[in-house]
Amino acid sequence: MKYKSQQIAYWFFALCILLFALQITYGFIMGFARIGWDGLHDIIPFNTARAVHTNLLVVWLLSGFMGAAYYIIPEEAQRELVSVKLAFVQFFSLALVGVIAIVGYHFNYWEGRKFLEIPRELDYLVVVNVLLFLGLILTTLFKGKRQTTTAMVLSMGLLFAALLYLPGMIWFDSQVMDSFFRWWVVHLWVEGVWELIMGGILAFLLIKLTGVDREVIEKWLYVIVGLTFLSGVLGTGHHYYYIGVNKIWLVVGGIFSALEPLAFLGMALFAVYMYRKGEKKHPNKLALFWTIGSAIVSFIGAGLLGFAHTLPQTNLYTHGTLVTAMHGHYAFWGAYAMIVLAIISYSVPNMTGRKRFDKTAGHMAFWLSNIGMLGMVVALGVAGVVQVYLERRLKMDFMVAQEETKIHFVVMLLCATLFTVGIVMYMYEFIRYGKPSDEALEPAA
Repeated sequence: MKYKSQQIAYWFFALCILLFALQITYGFIMGFARIGWDGLHDIIPFNTARAVHTNLLVVWLLSGFMGAAYYIIPEEAQRELVSVKLAFVQFFSLALVGVIAIVGYHFNYWEGRKFLEIPRELDYLVVVNVLLFLGLILTTLFKGKRQTTTAMVLSMGLLFAALLYLPGMIWFDSQVMDSFFRWWVVHLWVEGVWELIMGGILAFLLIKLTGVDREVIEKWLYVIVGLTFLSGVLGTGHHYYYIGVNKIWLVVGGIFSALEPLAFLGMALFAVYMYRKGEKKHPNKLALFWTIGSAIVSFIGAGLLGFAHTLPQTNLYTHGTLVTAMHGHYAFWGAYAMIVLAIISYSVPNMTGRKRFDKTAGHMAFWLSNIGMLGMVVALGVAGVVQVYLERRLKMDFMVAQEETKIHFVVMLLCATLFTVGIVMYMYEFIRYGKPSDEALEPAA
């Protein structure tokens, strides 16, 4: 670690791990409800558990991205963060938003718009929080001794993520208009600007872990940015098939959705090529596992599984079914969760000075969580295919079809348990490293 202000990242990572644990807990509540074990229904009904589960995903990933930026930007800009005190203010306000939102969901105080259920009043606190975050990051970057492509792409992703939150705050009486602009937030985040954030973090980690020249890695980053904008923006059309908009979106959505896997294929090839080209001498092999794994799994989950059901001819049957859940789980895990876990695995040893890289628990965490997630995805995929056949082909009643998929959720829960064991081991390793230490600071050159 080169700069003391990078230590602020630790607290964002600690928050994101805590929220991740809560997200998993609510996932189990939903999973048990799906097999009929719904003893908590009077306290936490399924719709509340679902809202908490999905929104915790967004908040803990954003916390992870912010922590990554606070660690990466000072090092890339070659200067301290402009204000650590304001960064802590931003941290506590982010945590406050999360706590108030979760409590509000349990009292049915929410918007009812998937992924954007946060109460409207909290939106304004979110805007202030993100503006403060961007002010700190961008000021540090432009006051720095250098502005690298890696830092610029990461900052551009974070800036666009903030701007694209604003359409979700506009109120529409028409459900069609509301849904149209809601996807400007949800799709253009996860299949657009978040990919830039992922690309920036991925490039930083590959520079540090492989020893490949920065110029080579950042040239690849330009290609990934181009592919993301080429496909991601108009790819939004695959959410517009059946919400009441013009039928031209069937064509636009279909064509550009078919191109979306290219950005993730580019990331996978980019990561594997840089690994093979690099010196492979960095001792933190665990961070390298999470980094390369993120690129490969994101291509499968976000790229291939997304393409498998976004063409209009297929989506006519799979829309709103468990097939979407299959794609969503593996896409978020590979593209965003794994890259956050990768930057934590790389940065925490540097911030604490305790470089216990290759511990058995860390490697077990990687493999158990990935095997468990793969099992969950397969179970959801099989359940989704069964659901599509029973509901969309045989015209079976929704609740009757859900009863037929119970056995698949038993399998999913078993795999989720394996996944959770892996994540608990990851959290155990995070705690064992302890808090940041000034002794970890590298001596001035």
